[in-house]
Order: sequence, then C-alpha cells, then structure tokens
Amino acid sequence: MISMSNKLFGIIPIYGLLIAAAILCAVLLCQRESRRRHLPPDTGIDMALWAVPPAVVCARLYYVVFQWPHYAAHPVSILYFWEGGLAIYGAVIGGALGLYLLSRHSRIPYLTLLDIAAPVVLLGQAIGRWGNFFNGEAYGYAVTNPAWQFFPIAVQIDGQWHLATFFLESCWNLLGFLVLWRYRLRVNTPGHVVSLYLLWYGAGRLVIEGLRTDSLMLGSIRVSQLLSLLLCLVALAHFFRHRKTAAS
Repeated sequence: MISMSNKLFGIIPIYGLLIAAAILCAVLLCQRESRRRHLPPDTGIDMALWAVPPAVVCARLYYVVFQWPHYAAHPVSILYFWEGGLAIYGAVIGGALGLYLLSRHSRIPYLTLLDIAAPVVLLGQAIGRWGNFFNGEAYGYAVTNPAWQFFPIAVQIDGQWHLATFFLESCWNLLGFLVLWRYRLRVNTPGHVVSLYLLWYGAGRLVIEGLRTDSLMLGSIRVSQLLSLLLCLVALAHFFRHRKTAAS
C-alpha cells in the first residue's frame, strides 16, 4: 500500500518543495550551459527570473480554465496551487513567453534561450511529477490484477490500485533529460535541442496521457494528447525543413 502525506512534518507542502528543487536545478544547469555558450554571467539566473513567474501563473490558469465549473464554485481555491493543479503545458507556454521577453530585453537569440532551457525543463518535469505522488493525482486506470498491485507499477488511491502514470512520465522525462543534455554538445543549429524536447516529451505524453483517468478534457478530446500531437508535428517540421535546407 502506498500512503504518503503531502506535507513535510505536517506543515510544509511537499509539492512546493519539489517545485523549488526543480527551479534550483534549472538555475544551476542553465548557468553552466550559458557559460559554455559564452553568454553573460547571470544568464541562467535571468532565465529563471523571467520564466518562472509566468510559468507558474500560466500553469495554474491552464488548469483552472479546463476545470472551471469547480473553481467557479470555489474561486478562492484558485490560489491554492500548492495543493496541486499546475498543468505542465501551461507552465511550458508561460515559460516560453517569459524567455521571449528576456530575449527582447537582453538581445540573446530566442532559440538559444529555448535550447538552453529545454533539457532542464525535462529534468524539472521529472522532479515535479513526484508531487503528483504525494498529492494522489495524475494516476491511470484501475489495476485489478493483484499480481500488478505494487509500486512502481501501481499506486493506491482511496483504497483502489491505479497505474502509476506519474512514475512512467517521470522516468521518461529523466531519460529525455540525459538524451538532450548529451545531444546539446553535438549540434550547433539553433532550435534543434528544443525541437527534440518537443518531440521527446510530446511523444511520451501522447501515450501516457491515454492511460490516465484525470485528464483535462475539451469535449471528448484529451487536451494534452491533442497538444502533444501538435508539438510532435512542429518538431518534425523543424527537422525536416533543416534537412531539406542542408541538402539544397
């Protein structure tokens, strides 16, 4: 049986601690990568300052929009983001917007900032998914076969075993971070690293989202699956266009 408190010492929300840990890792790795690229010394810190606030706001707004009937009845709970309800795709959109504004302000190419951020975003997503574990969310279909009722295959939610889809995505994201962290050293074309991020994360989320039971919905469509498919197509279009240009 998996039964964990979502607060450390009964006081501090573990979800918030994991978000803070993800942000700290992102700052340190972005600083390291910006030095490798010979960018201004505080570029990694600036990226966090410009990207994190809109990422958190957009992550919450994205989730609230697709759960509006609940929040319309409990508007104050919109502020309780530490209890869960931060949509990753909303965070990606908000963070990308923040980096665009930083690019305009600092004159650093936008694709360069996105390429720096892409691997560490995957690492942050791998860390952040464990917040779903402590909050008892982002799980999959019921597991009725006792032979599979154990962690990390399944987690117990309200007395019922479910697929541990958060764990699958965390592992996929961690592997993706390792792939992108190495890949960044082998390419010089702007946009290639972030495109691989879109393809890697989009493909994994497209599959894993289909196993979940708490997806955000747009009618009968799982919103994250639709967006994942679109991101994969954008990434493939980027790679195809570059290959076609290089061959001509």
